[in-house]
Amino acid sequence: MNNSVGIEGLNCPNCAKALEGELAKIDGVKNLKIDFIHSKITFESENFQDSVNKIIEITKKVEPNATIIVEHNKKKFNKNLIIDIITLIIGAGIGCCALFVPLPIWAFWVLFVLSALILGYKTYYKAIILLFKGIINENLLLTISVVGASSIGQNMEGLMVIFLYSIGKIFEGLAIDKSRKSIENLTNLQPEYATIIVDGKEEKVKPEQVTLGSTIVVKPGERVALDGIVMEGKASLNTQSLTGESRPAIIQKGDKILSGTIVLDSVLSIKTTSVYENSTISKIMNLIENATEKKSKTETLISKITRWYTLGVIIIAFVVFGIVWLVENNFNTALYRGLIFLVVSCPCAFAISVPLSYFSGLGNASRQGILIKGSNYLDACAKIDTVAFDKTGTLTTGIFSVNKIISFDKNKTEEDIIYLASLGEQHSLHPLAKSILALNKQKLKKVQNVKEIPGEGIQFEFQEKKYFVGRRNNNVKNTMVELFENDVKIGEIILNDTIKENSFEACNSLKNMNIETIMLSGDSKEIANNVGTQVGVQKIMAELLPQDKYQFIENYKEKNPKKIIGYVGDGLNDAPSLMLADVGISMGINGSPASIEASDIVLVDDNPNKVAQAVKISKKTRKIVWENIIISAGIKVTFLLLGTLGITGMPLAVFADVGVTLLAVLNSMRALYYNPQKSK
Repeated sequence: MNNSVGIEGLNCPNCAKALEGELAKIDGVKNLKIDFIHSKITFESENFQDSVNKIIEITKKVEPNATIIVEHNKKKFNKNLIIDIITLIIGAGIGCCALFVPLPIWAFWVLFVLSALILGYKTYYKAIILLFKGIINENLLLTISVVGASSIGQNMEGLMVIFLYSIGKIFEGLAIDKSRKSIENLTNLQPEYATIIVDGKEEKVKPEQVTLGSTIVVKPGERVALDGIVMEGKASLNTQSLTGESRPAIIQKGDKILSGTIVLDSVLSIKTTSVYENSTISKIMNLIENATEKKSKTETLISKITRWYTLGVIIIAFVVFGIVWLVENNFNTALYRGLIFLVVSCPCAFAISVPLSYFSGLGNASRQGILIKGSNYLDACAKIDTVAFDKTGTLTTGIFSVNKIISFDKNKTEEDIIYLASLGEQHSLHPLAKSILALNKQKLKKVQNVKEIPGEGIQFEFQEKKYFVGRRNNNVKNTMVELFENDVKIGEIILNDTIKENSFEACNSLKNMNIETIMLSGDSKEIANNVGTQVGVQKIMAELLPQDKYQFIENYKEKNPKKIIGYVGDGLNDAPSLMLADVGISMGINGSPASIEASDIVLVDDNPNKVAQAVKISKKTRKIVWENIIISAGIKVTFLLLGTLGITGMPLAVFADVGVTLLAVLNSMRALYYNPQKSK
């Protein structure tokens, strides 16, 4: 069965990977993964307690600074930070006594060694433990540097290395914890409880315990636990956590309400339309948690490089040592500069900042109501050249109102036309079907030989007559459903669809970013041109069947192999196109489960303008990722050259390591607070 525990004090992605490798070897534990961003370990095990005991035992050996928290949802006091600060003060005090107080040689070495051990015992311990397991990382680089500096008489330099490194790690840990908490605050939408009515009394239970069709009560200030329909009450809703929209929304009896929103000023009685695991909030949390598993090429490349990076650094450091020795003819000078090379070259800045930047971007997007399923999709979204929109339910509301009913059979009334059409439409998921069914007032009987004809309609038999409800005539100016009885048209139902308020803004924003917009519609040319012209798409294609939309995307990719196309849709028939497109974007509220599953990005509130916002966040995040890579590499290369030439010493080398890492972590957090709505 699936289990999880929390882990605190683990602030190094490379260390997390090494620990993950060791924990994965535990007997009886399968599919173990360490989620560095969420500070969580997930695994499968039949015996939870036994597995946790083994996880704790191995973690203590490999990562003594890390702590396993079984109830990881509860906030714990960070005692490791206090211990590290106290240890740093004590170690630094003893080191100052050794270096600046006149002492006998034996007393100096006792205090010096004691200071070095207190300041860096965790670093040395991890270096030795992992070395015996065949793992070489930055802990070994620091250990070699401290021992090497001391061995050539650079005692102060040796202590300064481990002292500055320890300070840097404390600040680095604080910065990472800050970014983690910021991300968690943005994405922690999970309600703690639901209030249900049992025998006329209110009872608080876990959301997972609420059954389908139950009545829940939500009071002012409480978060809605499950999706449902408002049965009683009218209230203002805070939907910002789901949609990014700061203005309250008004909801009343008969309206749909999504889990995760907060009721502001009244009591609502809600009939649940889903169990918790199928609710909006549960799906969002799953998408956010699983987003770290789908990594971008940049993130994957950095991860692969860092596996062999440290070993390569040690080899190059020996080369530097050899060259300097030959040139300077001084062993101590050569060794010192080789040690500087080791310190500067620690890969922490790359290993931490790149995944943190991507997850900050993903967390920011989720705050805006944009769920991106992984950093690979975020990367692809940043490169989009063309966006193809489905029309109905995407650029338009998909909520149709019947404008006119025409009967061509004098023996059939308008009510008869609606009833016969409803007999077929009850088997359809199309938005038009819902509008027609809403008008029917009679109890629907069973029909025979039902067959859906993609892109056309429903064929069925009733009372020994053959019927077809759908559309065979595309040369019309209105949205229309035709009804045929034994191949004779007996009625027409004319409907109106409304354009979403933000569709024009969506197309205009994309156009301003030099992204081409296309509308793919199954409606007639007249209807499609009318909608397309109003929203401002650059290219309009009409009278398309679902397979035609798929074919369009396929042809586009063949003709433009270097371009990236995104497809935005909401229906079941959009699923193939969503999967084929380089970036599939689906609607979250009215989108079908198949389209949401097939897509790479989900727009929680069905707002098409979020497509442009997703592109902006993706571009900003990629920019920050490359800023971190270029700045970190630039500073490190500069200090490597300066150290090799003897211009800088070890203290500045430590700054080039932990200082650059801290700078990169802070820069990564810019992706978390970037506002796409304020940028042009």
